[in-house]
Amino acid sequence: MPSMELRQTVIEQAKRVVVKVGSSLVTKQTSEGPRVDTRLVGRLVKEIAELREGGVEVTLVSSGAVAAGCGALGLKKRPKDVAELQALAAIGQRRLLSQYHRAFEKVGLAAGQVLLTRSDFDDRERYLNVRNCITALHGMGAVPVLNENDPVAVDEIRFGDNDLLAAMACNALRAEVLLLLTSVDGLLDEGGAVVDRVDDVVGMLALTRRGVGGAEGSKSAWGSGGMRSKLEAARLVTEAGEVVVIANGRDRGVIGRVLSGERLGTVVAPAARKLDSRSRWLGMTARPVGTVTLDDGAVQAVVSKGKSLLAAGVVQTTGAFAKGDVVMLRDRQGREVARGLSNYGSEELALIKGRRTGEFEKVLGRPGYGAVVHRDHMVVAGMG
Repeated sequence: MPSMELRQTVIEQAKRVVVKVGSSLVTKQTSEGPRVDTRLVGRLVKEIAELREGGVEVTLVSSGAVAAGCGALGLKKRPKDVAELQALAAIGQRRLLSQYHRAFEKVGLAAGQVLLTRSDFDDRERYLNVRNCITALHGMGAVPVLNENDPVAVDEIRFGDNDLLAAMACNALRAEVLLLLTSVDGLLDEGGAVVDRVDDVVGMLALTRRGVGGAEGSKSAWGSGGMRSKLEAARLVTEAGEVVVIANGRDRGVIGRVLSGERLGTVVAPAARKLDSRSRWLGMTARPVGTVTLDDGAVQAVVSKGKSLLAAGVVQTTGAFAKGDVVMLRDRQGREVARGLSNYGSEELALIKGRRTGEFEKVLGRPGYGAVVHRDHMVVAGMG
């Protein structure tokens, strides 16, 4: 599908959208430190309100709590200490949401704050609770405003930046478009021109690791992301079958213009198929507890033939996992080929790896499952 056709059909017809706003947009530098940019917040809120009037559900993901906290204490530089960052987020989160509450009240809407950690998306029940809460907020006529719960988040439960949070929210809600608003005009090529469309996001990620595409230049002094994190987020969403647009949040009317199909920013094209909600959680959201290495025959059976994973094709396991945990399936070179729910814990799987099903009862002392990971509980990487 050509770029403009993608913009004027899929994007223009979208009824459910996630918009992510970075710290570089919602805060501005002053002589006394960073402050929430109330004028820009007000403008973006008006654009969201206009979309709501047109029947489009908008979920907002906003960074800026740490920067707002720095401004409250007159800090001129973002600290690196984790505890200090958590404390600043606790101070700044109220200031940030207060600005959103005031701005939404002016256009007759309520803002509903939802603070999340990475582990909220790892657990299936909590994941569904998050989705239900956001859906209920929309049903009440409110606009959900999501942010990472920085005061309680440590490395093990952090998203790392709100681009990833926005991508996971987009997949949880099955939103048709993820709009990542930043302080540059989009993904840039080696000559500094905006890339209109990306079809191979994995290949583009490889380029950004070499400094192409504004991967470093777009990172704010007050934020934690960059263009690379936006492409990582785009990979999660497009592999699930939805569209991502990276655009400059300072362009007037940017949200409405992008969603009306205007050629603005960089559009990242979706995969040909759409994953259902459960597959999005299993393949794109929940973090694997352990890994299972497959031999070449098992890789071909899983990837090319749509088969379940049998113990005979398992070469090695790493990590301690239990029955029902999400595991990553990888080839001998360490490349991920799929994710799925294991029918065996790591200790039992270590006993039966490489064996035929008929041997399980003798080894385990009980009958076992035929498949280590059944096809119905598996998502193949990049294929669904």
